[in-house]
Formats: sequence, C-alpha cells, structure tokens
Amino acid sequence: MAAAQVLAVSILLALASSLAFASDPSPLQDFCVAIKDPKAAVLVNGKFCKNPKLAKAKDFFFSGLHKPGNTSNPVGSKVTAVNVEQIPGLNTLGISLARIDFAPYGLNPPHTHPRATEILVVLEGTLYVGFATSNPDNRLITKTLNKGDVFVFPVGLIHFQFNTGETNAVALAGLSSQNPGVITIANAVFGSKPPIRDDVLARAFRVDTKLIDNLQAQFWMDNN
Repeated sequence: MAAAQVLAVSILLALASSLAFASDPSPLQDFCVAIKDPKAAVLVNGKFCKNPKLAKAKDFFFSGLHKPGNTSNPVGSKVTAVNVEQIPGLNTLGISLARIDFAPYGLNPPHTHPRATEILVVLEGTLYVGFATSNPDNRLITKTLNKGDVFVFPVGLIHFQFNTGETNAVALAGLSSQNPGVITIANAVFGSKPPIRDDVLARAFRVDTKLIDNLQAQFWMDNN
C-alpha cells in the first residue's frame, strides 16, 4: 500500500511539473488581439524569427552605449535603451540593457516596467532611488547610491532615480525582458491620448478639476 501511495505521489508531482513548464509564455507586448485571418497578423507576442543559419554577428551587436544621452529636457535625464529593437538577437532571450544619464538634479520620473525586474548600477555620481510596494501597504523603500552601488527594482513596481548632486550622473540598468516596456506615471495619467476625463482624475486625486485641467495642459515629455 505504501509503495502504491509513493507511486501515486510521484505521478502527481511529475504531472504538476509538466503543467508548470507548459504554461503560457510571458507577454512581450502590451496586448495581442486575437484575429481569425492570419493574413492580418503583424506580431505574435514579440518578433518573428530569422532562420538561425542566416544569423550574423550584427544581429547580436550594438555600438554607442559609451555616448552620453542628451539630458537637455524638462526632467534632466535620458534613457538609452538597448533591447530587442536595437539588437534583434535578443529575441526570446529575456534580457535587455539601458544607460541612464542624469544632469545635475536630473530625475528619471516615477515609472514601471510591466514586464521586467530592473537591476541598476551607478557608474558616476550619486543617485537617490526607490520603489513603492503594492497595495495595501504602498511602502516606500529608498536608498542613496554612490559609484559602484547596485539596487534592484522588482517587476511592475513604481520606481524612480534622482541625481542629488551638482555634477552629472550615469547608471546602467539590466532588465529581465527583451522588451520590458515603460509606463511613466505622470505621462500616462495626465498625458494620455485622448485624455482621461478630468472628473475621474479629480475624484481619484481628491483635487479640483481646474488643477487636473492645468496638469493635462502641461507638456509631458518622454525621456526614453
């Protein structure tokens, strides 16, 4: 009887393991609307693949990350992404990279990566960084980073980086997706097209609709 129970448990564990590996792949784009006509298909959760026999070194190469990004913008930062759009060979590999340049007191505004955890290392300068945990706590976890320090931002959580110094700062970020995506909170909330109704935002933020109208009238730029 005991042997039969051990066998049954072993079979269940094997099935569970098999089902776990057979789950749907993680999404690599914001959405993928199902269609019945294959001729209308453009993307299937990412990119189509080249015949591996035709792959060349240039498919796995990017040059230029040593060049500083232009931080002459309202937030004083510039993100130079190196993802599947820049390196086609990253397709299906689940990893990408970004350089972030900061002017003095420059900010990489609160944002999320819906498909990636981020690990950041400071190359130059001092950054005040942090992220907020999910509901219901919304606990803020922050740290001041100096050259050589490393910090992790868990997938999907709102986070930011702020240059607290009077000199430029530079950081490199690794992300656990070939196409991590980015949602800059202020841009998405106040700069969406078409705009979110001001009475909706006024109630959400508990402010007057005139303040919402003023915020929606601002120029919300993208530093990516």
